[in-house]
Amino acid sequence: MQFHEVKYDRAQPVDSYGPGFFRVAGEVIQGAILVTEDTVISWEGPDDLAPLLALAGKIDVLFYGTGADPAHPPADLRKALEDVGIGIEAMASAPACRTYNVLVSEGRRIALAALPV
Repeated sequence: MQFHEVKYDRAQPVDSYGPGFFRVAGEVIQGAILVTEDTVISWEGPDDLAPLLALAGKIDVLFYGTGADPAHPPADLRKALEDVGIGIEAMASAPACRTYNVLVSEGRRIALAALPV
């Protein structure tokens, strides 16, 4: 099997995560995060819609990390995103981070909003 180095160009990958934190592009952030190709910020959680809605027209899909366990996103979060043309895929935060890293390395128009594990 041949391995290839993943290149992120200017994108910011999720390097690691643990109890209550994420490490993105070498920076440790406590609590929930919102990561796009060129930005990483603290996020207040599913009731904090403004930064997510600001991504309308910039991303096609938001990966929503639900913490340690998989869960459905709140209905009003899903509806608000779909109303502005953003799809949402909910999964536990660990697979959401991994999926985000793979797809952002391919240049996809995506973002990650994740609750800590």
